[in-house]
Amino acid sequence: MRLKALPVLCFAAAALACAQTGAPWDYAGKRGPLVWGKLDPAYRTCSQGHEQSPIDIRGAHLDKALQPIEFHYIAGPVTLENTGNMIVVHVDPGSYIVADGVRYQLERLEFHHPTEEAVRGKLTDLGVYLVHKSADGKMAIVALRLTMDRGDPNAVLAELWPHLPKSAGTSMKVTDDVDPAGFLPADRGYWTYIGSLTTPPCTEGVRWFVYENELTISRDQMRTYTAIFRMNSRPLQDTRGRRIEASE
Repeated sequence: MRLKALPVLCFAAAALACAQTGAPWDYAGKRGPLVWGKLDPAYRTCSQGHEQSPIDIRGAHLDKALQPIEFHYIAGPVTLENTGNMIVVHVDPGSYIVADGVRYQLERLEFHHPTEEAVRGKLTDLGVYLVHKSADGKMAIVALRLTMDRGDPNAVLAELWPHLPKSAGTSMKVTDDVDPAGFLPADRGYWTYIGSLTTPPCTEGVRWFVYENELTISRDQMRTYTAIFRMNSRPLQDTRGRRIEASE
């Protein structure tokens, strides 16, 4: 595999941190989640919004009208970036989903430890977000939850993890093809709700699809990530009566 270290910090299909030009923030301490809304006027929604993410998934209503998400992913080279807050995987254009008749282009993958969403109060070890955007700017995030319970390694992480950039602001390009569809569970049942981005500026109006089935991650794979980020997840937010729907 041919790898190339890249000095650039941001990419065209930019992630949250790259698109963000506001004040620095963190997951703990004086710039942690409790004060995000005060760090920059652009982050006001983090503290004043009414549809914030992540949330605890419970009390979902079965909606038989919900259709399976159509995934049209293509394998290709990717670039791993350490933003200082998380690992982001930038993908080449071309992959997309169709949900409720809307087409969303896949922009990037993000990783959070532990998962940000809880299911009936339970967090898993690692969360993977597949972040999409429609032609008119609407966001849709497919969330996968990984657990060490069974101890089996994850095949996609096995391709990515040996090349994790360990320092903030550094990147690594993987020229071999990586297929984001490898993260999708065999059983595609999901929960869905309207929420927000989970990092500043905490923009609302994001459509979330949280898959019910957990995936596996080995202890070694988990240690590799936590050696870089001991914790990088936002605390649970108030649902404020939002409706959570479940597919069949």
